[in-house]
Amino acid sequence: MKTCKIILYDEPTVPEIQLERLKKFLKETFSIEIETRDSIFQCTNENISKKIASCRIFNLKKPFEKHVPSTEDIQLEKENKDMSEKEEMILYDGFEFHNAITELIPINENNMDILHIIFTNKLTCTFDENDFRYHARAIIGSNPAIISTTGIIEAPAKPKQYYLDVMTNFSKNRVEEIKKKYKGEFLEYHDSRISEITEGYLLQAIMYYETGEAFCEHRDCRLFNAHWQKDLFFSQLENKRFCKKHQEILDELKNPSH
Repeated sequence: MKTCKIILYDEPTVPEIQLERLKKFLKETFSIEIETRDSIFQCTNENISKKIASCRIFNLKKPFEKHVPSTEDIQLEKENKDMSEKEEMILYDGFEFHNAITELIPINENNMDILHIIFTNKLTCTFDENDFRYHARAIIGSNPAIISTTGIIEAPAKPKQYYLDVMTNFSKNRVEEIKKKYKGEFLEYHDSRISEITEGYLLQAIMYYETGEAFCEHRDCRLFNAHWQKDLFFSQLENKRFCKKHQEILDELKNPSH
């Protein structure tokens, strides 16, 4: 591996991540140093908060448009509240967001030997030129890599029938009833399954940094890019294995001399 150390940055509003558990998982998977740290956003100053606020998306059907954030928006970034408490979801351009938080990485640790993986409750998105709209993403691969806990919940789609039920019974009370009807079939905020599922996203972030490829097209691989919650559950909770190709790559990363 070109990486000799991985640093995981916590997201305090999502204790279900269980950072120490993930640290243990990575230590058992790779023979490298793993360090955990508090949220990187605790270090944000006025300038960084302004840059993060300027990453917000206002038009889902147009590529990113730069804007000057309001004082209120900047203050909200400094507070970094629990996203599950917000009625209106705030979207961020994933690449702009990455550029903004890269400045938070200490200069002496900004090198190829150290991979920084940052957990955030902010919903990162990327613009797709194929259908000309933004899509929610659970992971933005690079260094630092970004794993959006909100993206893990919101990006993979819920069951089709769930959306049909919501569209025909759209009221706050009815939506809550429909959620209860499908409970367990998709992730919810503060879901106890988040930590185990996050293992797969950590592996995708590391694989992307090491090889340039993060995802697998096979559903029975932990690197599968799940577009549906049911597929996410299968690859990360039920199957929890790699396809032959990616198992060989993983073995080579762990034991480069063999």
